[in-house]
This record gives sequence, C-alpha cells and structure tokens, in this order.
Amino acid sequence: MSLRNIPNSCDTMVALGSATRNHETIFAKNSDRPAEECQPLVQQIRVSYQDSRSTGCQYVSIPQSRSTLAHIGSRPYWCWGYEHGFNENQVVIGNEALHSKLPIATEPRLIGMELVRLGLERGRDAAQAVEIITSLVSEYGQGKFEAPDLRSYDNGFIVADPNEAYIIETAGHEWAVKRVESTIGISNIYSLGSDWDQVSPDAKSNAVAKGWSDASGSQLNFSEAYSEHTASEPGRSSERRARSCTFLQQNIPGIDAKTMMDILRDHSDGSSPGEEIRTQISSTRSICTHYSSSVDGNTAASLVADLCADGSRIPIYWCSFYAPCLSVFLPIFIEGKIPGELSIGNKNPSADSPWWVFRNLEHKIRKGNEIDMAVVEQMRSKWVDLQDELLGTAYELAAAAGVLIQEGKETELSYMLTEYMRKNFDRAMGIVRHI
Repeated sequence: MSLRNIPNSCDTMVALGSATRNHETIFAKNSDRPAEECQPLVQQIRVSYQDSRSTGCQYVSIPQSRSTLAHIGSRPYWCWGYEHGFNENQVVIGNEALHSKLPIATEPRLIGMELVRLGLERGRDAAQAVEIITSLVSEYGQGKFEAPDLRSYDNGFIVADPNEAYIIETAGHEWAVKRVESTIGISNIYSLGSDWDQVSPDAKSNAVAKGWSDASGSQLNFSEAYSEHTASEPGRSSERRARSCTFLQQNIPGIDAKTMMDILRDHSDGSSPGEEIRTQISSTRSICTHYSSSVDGNTAASLVADLCADGSRIPIYWCSFYAPCLSVFLPIFIEGKIPGELSIGNKNPSADSPWWVFRNLEHKIRKGNEIDMAVVEQMRSKWVDLQDELLGTAYELAAAAGVLIQEGKETELSYMLTEYMRKNFDRAMGIVRHI
C-alpha cells in the first residue's frame, strides 16, 4: 500500500460550554485515511527523561522534553504521531490536511500527526499546546516535503481543553491561530482569513515577497495569501465545513455527545447544510466517508471528547473504529487501562486486531461499489441497545469516578474503569464478530 493515497477529507469540530447541554466543552473528529490503513488506539503513560535524547519523529530530529504527559492517541500503524488524541489534562487535538501554494520543500519537516502527538505530550492546557505546536512549526516546519512513500501536506488543527479551544492553520513555517468563541467545524480548507488572533512573525512579509499579499497596513488575510484554492471555489471540503458549522449552530444550546456522534455519522453531501442528518450512504464524499470509485479513502477512526471543567466527573472519550455509522462509540477513560487489543494492528489484515474486524463490516455491506442498505440497517440495529446503554452508564461511572478522585482512591478508580472498559469492549467484539 502506498501512503501517497491519502484522502482529501477529515472533519473536526468543537462546541464550548456556552453551546452545550451540559455546559462542558465537547470535541469531535472523523479521521479519514486510505481504506486499508489500520489505525489502532494506543495508550502512553507519563514518562520522565534524565538524559538528553530525541523524539521518535520520523523525518526531523527534535529534542525530547524532560517529561511527557500520559495520553491516548489514534495512530496510523506506520506513524509515530496521531490523527487525534487526548491527554491526562483533558487537552484534545485533531488535525486536518490543508493545501497551500507553497512548493514541495527538499528538506524534511514535521508531519501534522507528529505535531498532534507533541502537543499532547507537552501541553498542560490548550493554550500551551498551541504555543508548542506553533513554535515547532516556526522552527522545524511542516507541510509538503520530499519523502519516499509519503504524501505530505500542510495542516490545520483544533486544540481544546475544558475551558477554551483554538484553531491553528499552517503553511510551511507560517501559521495563524484563532480562539473559538462558541462552535466551529474545520475541514480540508483554509478558514482563517483576517480574523486570526495570532500569526507567525514572518507570515505577512513572506506573503508580500511572493506576491500573495499587498504591503498595506491592513491585517494579513492568511487564507487568501497561502491557500491553494480561493475561498469562493466550490468543493466538497467547503461544503462539509458548512455542514458541520451549520449543524452545530442549529443545535445550540443542546449539543451533547450524541449530537456529535450524529454529525460524525452524517452522509449529507453538504449541498444543503441545514438538512436533517442523512443515514443513506451515498457515493459522494460526506462527513462519514465511505470509499468508492469516486471517493478515495474511508473514515478510519472517530472521537467524541466530552470534557469536564469543575471536577464533578471525569471526562469521557468516545472512540469508534472505521465508519462510525456502522460501529459503536465505546467510552474510554484515560484514568484506567484500555483493553490491550485496541492497540493491535498493522498493514496486514488480522483477526486479532479490532480495527481490522470493524473494517470488515465495510466489506459486508458492499456489492462492488454499491452499498446494500438493507444489510446496513441490520448492522446498525445491532448497535442501538448497546450505544443507548453506554450513553447512560458511562456518565454514571464518570460521576462516581469523580468522587473516588476527591477521596484519593486512585487504585480503586483505575480498577473500576479498567474493568468497565474491558466489559464494554468484550460485548462490542462479541456483537461485531457475529454480524
């Protein structure tokens, strides 16, 4: 499999507490990747380093920090970095492929997925994670560069914690940042025009030097200066972004975890951004992506993160494998130990890998490029009762866990959460293996 066949997709969104039913920040992302690229879930403990060493980045060597935070990431099997993930301080990050005017660089650079991981390892809140990512972009660069078997691209990010969220958009060594005010969705299109809050020191001068911006005193339009496409160009990325932004706006102030699951499962083509959630799988690209003769790639993993600012409960991270419309979102708690099987998976199909087991559901609904919707509905019916049950028990457990933390009972807490995640995983695998 060539890693160059990366789909032009992924959708990330966030709603702050002012827009949600429970007054907490809720983040969501669909990771769209090549249809056969396994994406296991990995858990990393907090680590301190006494000696000088470099990180595990694949093309650029950067110094390792003195310590790294515990975190969980959704990792394409070949990559050191993550498509999305969360850390012990409730920092959540997801990235998007962007396409700038910049030419392909000859020198190696950081991959966007590596920046996700570095932000999670080092960021104690969203603002610090943003500073870490933008500083690394300024120093080491990211974006298109020459590398064997890799399609590199510029990146956009949403970085969130319980109190705030930010959009970062990048082009080579340049970047712009905007703080989110209520709700937002991003896709594979530059969206930060002149309304950014921070910008890299040389972003304007470099754009002026290349003839992409004038030298007047007005604030740089980052999108117009660096985007390969103009804002007025129609395209699936702009339509998907309009879809997610409109859907979130329509659901204020009642957005909850299920709302985010619904939009991640949506099959609207975005041409009518305010329409109801569409469940009919089509051959065009949508937020929930299914490969076809006209669509490269498939949704490989999904995340809904329901954070908590006041400590009344612990955060709940809802994780799904492959197309979320065919799957179930399992509640994951970083305070426990996730089932080890979730981390199994590589380039070869394997019955031991949950990711590959869920990937096989896509095979079962297909007749060539056609989707058998009767089979789809049978599959979905298998998940309804379990998903509804989990949406109840997970929040009950999260509240009980908050009490255990206040009482200093971390060992009891970890055991309780580990057993709960194991039970849910076993039930889900029992269902999926018999569909």
